[in-house]
Amino acid sequence: MSGAPYSLQRRLLTLMLSVVTVVWLATAGLTWLDVRHELDELLDGHLAQAAAILVVQQGKEVDGDHDSVDAPSLHRYAPRVAFQVFHEGRLAMRSTNAPQTAMIDKDNDFRSGFETVQLEGVPWRVFSTYGAERDVHVYVGEESGSRASILWAVLRSTLLPMAIALPLLALALWWAIHHSVAPMRRLGRTLAQRQPYALEPLSMDGAPAEISPMIDALNSLFERTGNLLESERRFTSDASHELRTPIAAIRAQAQVALGETDHALRNHALHNTLEGCDRAIRLVEQLLTLSRLEAASVPVMQDIDLSALVRRVVADVAPKAIAKGQSLEFDSTEPCSIPGNETLLAVLVRNLVDNAVRYSPASARVAIAVHRHDDGQVVFQVEDSGPGLSEGDLKRLGERFFRVPGSDENGSGLGWSIVKRVAAVHHIRLKAGRSDRLGGLAVTVIV
Repeated sequence: MSGAPYSLQRRLLTLMLSVVTVVWLATAGLTWLDVRHELDELLDGHLAQAAAILVVQQGKEVDGDHDSVDAPSLHRYAPRVAFQVFHEGRLAMRSTNAPQTAMIDKDNDFRSGFETVQLEGVPWRVFSTYGAERDVHVYVGEESGSRASILWAVLRSTLLPMAIALPLLALALWWAIHHSVAPMRRLGRTLAQRQPYALEPLSMDGAPAEISPMIDALNSLFERTGNLLESERRFTSDASHELRTPIAAIRAQAQVALGETDHALRNHALHNTLEGCDRAIRLVEQLLTLSRLEAASVPVMQDIDLSALVRRVVADVAPKAIAKGQSLEFDSTEPCSIPGNETLLAVLVRNLVDNAVRYSPASARVAIAVHRHDDGQVVFQVEDSGPGLSEGDLKRLGERFFRVPGSDENGSGLGWSIVKRVAAVHHIRLKAGRSDRLGGLAVTVIV
């Protein structure tokens, strides 16, 4: 089982606060290192400068025996700084907090420079140097802890406000993220309040560009769902409307057969009953085919031989044409491979050929041809020598349940609707008009 869905707002807030905290800590660390380095350089420079002054001062003293002098402490930070001046190995001057012995034991190898030493257990930063005659040795030292105090005092004014600002920044980030995801919450409330059959497009004013694709996808889904529901409603309406007539005719013929004592008349009524059943079956098949075409997505396409497909359909329809004494002609260029769905194209071909046979009179000619032209187009054409259609009827061809007035053939008027839908699915052109060669209806399919 999957866990509870995570909160996008909480996740964004956590990630942003984590990034800000890491950046803040990195900045504080780099600032600390940089300030400490600069502070060490500055204070070391002060130690060296003070040592130089002491060397010069001691060099001006008159030669002779002098007692050791302790310099007075004049500032509250003076105990953290100490100095010693040795002349010819004898302590000539020191601060009151400096020891009697040299702060750095140099032995016989005295060199100028900085060292960190322990004086009475406390670390000191000491600079040692000597005069020009090497008879004067000077030591100037500073408690290392005082440097840390100065460093903290310098950084406190910078880092402390930043630390205090972090909670305020977290609150500002929460408000910004909460405000930014408000359109998503509004979208959720809008969808939750919609009725099941409310399929009109969503419209959200001020929606950010990031959720526009989601809204577009939802609107596309609503449109497809609406088309599907409309197709189902249309199928239900069409079926109830169109099946009422053949079922009523079947019932009437069955009642005639039950009440008829004459054998021939009873057989005629039963024959009419079977024809009514066939008509109802054909109508249901056409309605189901049309409903599937309108509701389905793009069918699976593959290369098929249209010429071979038309030949099979003509063979299936041939017995009906022979029974009516019609002349059925077929001419083709093989092979004629085209991309398409074989099942749907078979429905298209069967409807066109069957309509030509059904609505053409006895002894009529029906010509079917499949050819590939030099420009690569494949043309499938069905012509007949029947009465054809008027200009007005040609314009209405393809309307649901439209049947040519005066036709004696049973039909539902759905065949052409199916043909047009299959043609639309395959993006092929469909033309209907009068046949120049046979005088009846000519239907041309151009792939």
